[in-house]
Amino acid sequence: MAYSPEKRTALVFCGSGADGAYHAGALRALQEAGVKIDVVAGHGVGAACAALAAIDGGARLWDEGGLWRSGTVARFYRWKWPLRAAGWLTLVLAGVLLTPFFFLALALLVYPLGFLLEMLGTAAGASLIAWYSAMLQTAFAGENLPTAVPRLGMIALAVLVLALFAGVAIARWHASLVRRSSGGWWWRIVGAPLDVAPLREAVAATIWHLIRGAAPPATPGSMVLGRRYSEVVAENLGQPGFRELMVLATDLDTRRDVVAALLAEPYRRDFVASRPGRERQSEVLDLAGTGREHAFDIVAGALTPPLGGDPHMVAFASDSYWRGETHRLCDRPGAISRLLEELSAAGVSQAIVISAVAPSAAPHRLTSPRLDIRNRLGEFLSAAESAALRDALENARLRFDAIYLACPAHNPVSPFDFTGAYDEASDRRHTLAEVMQRGYEDAYHQFIEPVVGASGEHLASRVVT
Repeated sequence: MAYSPEKRTALVFCGSGADGAYHAGALRALQEAGVKIDVVAGHGVGAACAALAAIDGGARLWDEGGLWRSGTVARFYRWKWPLRAAGWLTLVLAGVLLTPFFFLALALLVYPLGFLLEMLGTAAGASLIAWYSAMLQTAFAGENLPTAVPRLGMIALAVLVLALFAGVAIARWHASLVRRSSGGWWWRIVGAPLDVAPLREAVAATIWHLIRGAAPPATPGSMVLGRRYSEVVAENLGQPGFRELMVLATDLDTRRDVVAALLAEPYRRDFVASRPGRERQSEVLDLAGTGREHAFDIVAGALTPPLGGDPHMVAFASDSYWRGETHRLCDRPGAISRLLEELSAAGVSQAIVISAVAPSAAPHRLTSPRLDIRNRLGEFLSAAESAALRDALENARLRFDAIYLACPAHNPVSPFDFTGAYDEASDRRHTLAEVMQRGYEDAYHQFIEPVVGASGEHLASRVVT
């Protein structure tokens, strides 16, 4: 069936990390075109985009100084500071240990140069060789390199170990919730090497800036922020710019997805209602009711890539289904299927899916893989997202009257390329600004012009950048 603005419509964002720049560009195009959206939904970094779009805060994603144009974007998902410090200290230690070999390696330059000068009949050659021999004897005297190298090496090694210990101690000190765990202390850093906190804090600060009113500018804790956010959405639902919300994260402890939603009646009642064979209280949170304090907890969990970062800890209330337990939340690349299933049950009849992952490549399109851990994880997330999206769209055609997809034909920027990436196909570097612009253009060319325009719906004036 054709697109109709009269139908209940959902806008769904899926992806991880830097994919959020593409989401921002697409959302900007849809808002400029006046496309009617009833529900915004997302998982991964798409949950943050959906949370801002629900409170008419999408402009904070693409404005100058906004989330994806700020100078802090390079800090997102970088290595934890103890690992960065350990890397630099390891280089210092290697430099100290290799200092004697550096003095010996100078012979490869000094002796040929001295021989050449002697062949030219100058006395400088003999003087150069004599100077080098004297320097070598002085350097390897008992009070110099033989004593200094071991001492400096031990100092660098001690500082390296202290940096790792300090990283663990500071992480535990700043953690609002800590669960008992087993294994060596170093696994707290090495086991989850990426720092998710800067992105969580940036999203929290952006949301708080929009909803705080006369409250202090300092960003509160996740429970206070979640409660205030849910109240703002519930109080303004139905007003221009405010939309219903659905976000999803995966609970590692219960091995199931947690779906949080703030829906209008009667869809809210159907969302929390029990279903045959499923315990809904264990997997859904009503953000307009008892689950309102966990609105940002689910977004923070969705921002955590599996394996790469520390899961977000959420403490459920003592009178909830989980009786005060503290659970670990993270993202799941294939969660788009569950999200579409829940949207269909919430009365959505047509959905617009925004994904920054390009379709499967054709033959003879292989590129050189990058071997570092972050890019390996990024490649896995993109591949899993692409496969899950393809399957989800096939199944969704049975649930929705219409479903649409906006995605790039080619995107060299992986989920962790926050400073851009070199593209072999075009032999140049792509930036997040280009990814955002591509999302803007794709939303127009793949949905607004061929679908909305063909439906006869009136379009708002289009601003071309």
